[in-house]
Amino acid sequence: MPRFDLPLEQLRSYRPEVAEPADFDAFWQRTIAESRALATAPEVRRVDSPLANVEVYDVTFSGFGGDPVSAWLILPAGGREPLPAVVEYVGYGGGRGLPHERLAWASAGYAYLRMDTRGQGGGWGTGGSTADPHGSGGATPGFMTRGIAHPDDYYYRRVFTDAVRAVDTVRELDRVDAARVAVTGASQGGGIAIAAAGLCDGLVAVMPDVPFLCHFERAVGLTERDPYQEIVRYLAVHRDAGETVFRTLSYFDGVNFGRRATAPALFSVAHMDAVCPPSTVYAAKNTWAAHADITDYHFNGHEGGEGLHWPRQAAFLAAQLAPQEAPAS
Repeated sequence: MPRFDLPLEQLRSYRPEVAEPADFDAFWQRTIAESRALATAPEVRRVDSPLANVEVYDVTFSGFGGDPVSAWLILPAGGREPLPAVVEYVGYGGGRGLPHERLAWASAGYAYLRMDTRGQGGGWGTGGSTADPHGSGGATPGFMTRGIAHPDDYYYRRVFTDAVRAVDTVRELDRVDAARVAVTGASQGGGIAIAAAGLCDGLVAVMPDVPFLCHFERAVGLTERDPYQEIVRYLAVHRDAGETVFRTLSYFDGVNFGRRATAPALFSVAHMDAVCPPSTVYAAKNTWAAHADITDYHFNGHEGGEGLHWPRQAAFLAAQLAPQEAPAS
């Protein structure tokens, strides 16, 4: 895939106008409050595992509308002290998988919660176990256009609420220091992490990796790849629905959540990424309300930095958690 987006010097200053509904904050405050009011205590069940250096727990917590959402909790074995925590969200079509597949954060001394994505888990990996019990009007195959005729019905309203409730849940756990929680994810997971950053107070760090769900209008017109092309196919049939669709999407755009983020961020971007074009990633990074760094992978597609990027995330998070020196008097 050749480079097809803006050159780096333009990306670094790219701050597009992205539509933001006047009731954006009220919409999300209402949404989160309604689901928190329906929440019950999480179920946390120890799972037998051949893994000797970690403890594995199957967690079920209350997500959007009180719906049950599954997650894996993986802890370093043997300790009792409150730990910093990392909540990770999953890429498009995948589920939480199996606990032995994701050991890096727990091995580095963190409590690690990997949230299932409702209704997904059948596209790649080793599956998920969380249903999405809510119906939808006519939609293109996939998840991008489910309920897209109205923000209240849109699929990602439920997913983003689940993401907030995952943070709420991990903060309630005995082995977690509630004041030291970070969020991360790649692709769709990165977009969900950005939404969580805009909706959750008090996060210590956000690490969106080649994030999806940012600057929808540019992405839909720029890339020929799914999942953004699901929206194109929908609008090719529903020819008069463009204004309605993009109004709905404006409530879910990572740029608008980034404007509300209070935690420092480390983004990654791949300059040959035809799934999540570089300009859409930079649009969210450049409007981030807190400090934001970005790592560029100039010759990669949507795989981004893969194994090379995690040590950079780990170093970034460790720096955010390090005691801050008092300024000299």
